[in-house]
Amino acid sequence: MQIENSTVLITGANRGIGLAFAKAFLVRGAKKVYAGSRDPSKMNLAGVTPIKLDVNSAADVQIAAQLAQDVTIVVNNAGIANFGSFMAEDAEAMLRNHFETNVLGPLRISRAFASVLAQNGGGALINVASIASKITSPKLASYAVSKSALWSLSNGLRNDLCGQGTQVLTLHMGFVDTDLTKGIDMPKSTPEAIVERTLQALEAGAHEVLADEMTQQVKASLSAEQAVYLAAR
Repeated sequence: MQIENSTVLITGANRGIGLAFAKAFLVRGAKKVYAGSRDPSKMNLAGVTPIKLDVNSAADVQIAAQLAQDVTIVVNNAGIANFGSFMAEDAEAMLRNHFETNVLGPLRISRAFASVLAQNGGGALINVASIASKITSPKLASYAVSKSALWSLSNGLRNDLCGQGTQVLTLHMGFVDTDLTKGIDMPKSTPEAIVERTLQALEAGAHEVLADEMTQQVKASLSAEQAVYLAAR
């Protein structure tokens, strides 16, 4: 997928990885970048087109798809990550909230923009998953389930959209230095490094990007006799 002269829509573009995506697409010559945010008035990056977009609002999603009929690349970045194990009192509500935003949100966006991508030559869909798609911990139990589901959703969308020539790229990475990971004392990549590797993979026609060394090691261990996901954390 060629980035230069593309038209991009990014969900959750107001901060963190989403903002890094917006900046990187502009640098790489995207013709237009729609920056989706629940409050577009807070989007102050020069060169982007702010658009009101809460992925949990079916109305917002449909309006965005009507407004942005020129999109060739969609980045499903918006997501939440709340701490808590499955033994917590609010575990059921927490899991439901994670699924609503991290799984159903990308599904709503993908369904709404599938025909837009088709009419513009196929284009590409990037889904921001996680190393937690493959491993879990009590602190991020619901988040991990939702990202595993997003990984599966991405693979299903690839099957659904291959006939129209849409490239579906799933991004997996470990901890990234954003507001979402404040208070987590672990090695972290910069958003810029993760986005750069993702856009390289996009232009190479890849379907999956393991954007840091930790994620690469986790995937390599999955076929081992004592796979990493079996270890207590």
